[in-house]
Amino acid sequence: MSLDEFGLIERIRRRTGARADIVLGIGDDAALLQPAPGQQLVVTTDTLNIGVHFPAETPAADIGWKALAVNLSDLAAMGATPAWCSLSLSLPDASAQWVDEFAQGFFALADLHGIALIGGDTTRGPLSISITAMGQVAAGQALRRDGAQPGDDIWVSGVPGEAGLALALWQQKVLDVSRVADDSAHEHLRLRLARPTPRVELGRALRGVATAAVDVSDGLLADLGHICARSGVAADVLENALPASAAAQQCALSAAFNALRASAGDDYELCFTAPQAQRQALHETMASVAVPLTRIGYIRAGTGLQVINQEGGVVVLSKQGYNHFAGIGK
Repeated sequence: MSLDEFGLIERIRRRTGARADIVLGIGDDAALLQPAPGQQLVVTTDTLNIGVHFPAETPAADIGWKALAVNLSDLAAMGATPAWCSLSLSLPDASAQWVDEFAQGFFALADLHGIALIGGDTTRGPLSISITAMGQVAAGQALRRDGAQPGDDIWVSGVPGEAGLALALWQQKVLDVSRVADDSAHEHLRLRLARPTPRVELGRALRGVATAAVDVSDGLLADLGHICARSGVAADVLENALPASAAAQQCALSAAFNALRASAGDDYELCFTAPQAQRQALHETMASVAVPLTRIGYIRAGTGLQVINQEGGVVVLSKQGYNHFAGIGK
């Protein structure tokens, strides 16, 4: 069954509920929101396009989850609590089944993090999803990219590179992203690509601990480079300190993982800096939010970023991350 524009909007609206901080939600020209006293508004926007951010055969529920996850990851990197979002959908055909499955994935993640859909737009065109997400953080408490200091440790959550490895396996026709994989290692990697986990709880826990933070969306080194540029510092990343996973090591192309974990995008982990004096606090944070954290290097005075191998030499990498307009692949 195909829907018209208003039927599509109504189908999505039914999944939303009333909240005290939403004065006026879906159904008017714009929404009216009531931020909490003493909170600053944190706003981010991301767009996902078919064939660029997800393979064409990706299930609609996975697309709905990922479209919201990438925005929640930005809020996490700022230490914000998710609050509201708007959704713009460009669809070649408004299939009721596709919309329902998309909504299933979208609201499954939205409900986990208490973020409310307050409006948006629908149009006919190539499949594209754009979300603007809003969160709140106490005034002066937001994590930023410009606070890293020489002597700080560099940390990363999870295992960067797993989503990039999943994409490489899909490109080699080893992994089918449209269904559950037959073995646990491949399924773990498929989910890292299709349903990334935004580190919202970790971001909030890092307030007052981290000096700078960024989410890893375009590659670990590329995104750490943003911290260096904004903070006016340099970074040394220790190659043998980069985390790995059993799933990555069990898969075909596992040898490529060494490069992918430094440069592949789509992980949506958090990379952050913190004073050495915070190491114990971060180990306690890791336990409290059940997210593995790895210390991968240090900040120093200067400019630029380099990867150091076990012998103390500088590792030469062909790329550091993904750039939409530079012809660099993930």
